[in-house]
Amino acid sequence: MIRILVLLALLFAGCSTAPRYRTVDGSMLGTTYHIVAQTELSQEEIFAKMEAINREADASMSIFNPSSLLSRINRNETDSVDCHIARNIGIAAKVNGISPRYDITVKPLVDAYGFAAKQREQSPNIDSLLQFVGFSKFYLEGNRIVKSDARVQLDLNSVAKGYTVDLVAEWLEQSGCENYIVEIGGEIRSKGVNRQGEAWRVGVDTPFDDNNSPGKYQQRIIRISDRALATSGNYRRFYYNNLGERVSHTINPETGESNTTKLLSATVVAQSCAVADALATMFMASDEKDAITLAKGLRDSIEVYFVLAPIEGGSYRDFSTLIEVR
Repeated sequence: MIRILVLLALLFAGCSTAPRYRTVDGSMLGTTYHIVAQTELSQEEIFAKMEAINREADASMSIFNPSSLLSRINRNETDSVDCHIARNIGIAAKVNGISPRYDITVKPLVDAYGFAAKQREQSPNIDSLLQFVGFSKFYLEGNRIVKSDARVQLDLNSVAKGYTVDLVAEWLEQSGCENYIVEIGGEIRSKGVNRQGEAWRVGVDTPFDDNNSPGKYQQRIIRISDRALATSGNYRRFYYNNLGERVSHTINPETGESNTTKLLSATVVAQSCAVADALATMFMASDEKDAITLAKGLRDSIEVYFVLAPIEGGSYRDFSTLIEVR
């Protein structure tokens, strides 16, 4: 009898409880991150990995770090690309194939406009800059980038943050983590369930002017599991033109103009956060009608949730292809 009890004790000791959910917060890519994961990894291990990924992403894809590989490519100091830049270009090319409103060669236009100011009366010399904008202006040849003109420059900001979320998520999964949510600057990827055993709940902010309190005012709650989510909007960075129209910080690469649209925010749910990130930017560079038409034509289980400006003082309007909206 004693022997049986000892064996039972050893058996239950071997059946250890599930790993606890850990929360890690910090800063990276010029913004903040938040991770909740059920894992054997310590908070210190997760934090250290985030620091390493941040350094790697900054050294590769940043347009703000003058010594990054991308900055050096833009200055024509090198034509070599690493795996991160090559993958981002590949993702961007697929989204550009859906709509030319998404284009990573807009950097000359972005630089010319600048979006620090809220009001602006003059536009840059667009025609002189458009000749350097377009996916046809460059291509990859092995691990080299070939430009049609030295003044062609790339801006990966619309995809790199989502891509970095994917890097973190893939590392967690390789570490055996089956339940997690990773958020970097509002871009999210999740797997499994939360502490309550339910799908992860993500809020979409109400897009009123100058809403600078992420998460405080929410338009909708979206449940996601084994999916990624990214939101792009014009309610934090915009200005009004002389006609009183709201002008987005997102530039239409076909016209070179800042976009005027009644689409206030575009949320995309996809398998990859990089894809969701790029698609959200694509929608914000489109007008309301085109964005909805594009959304209806998407495949690969990609879903969207749009918040549209009120009409004549009414309530916010929305458009959704989401299966799970609360």
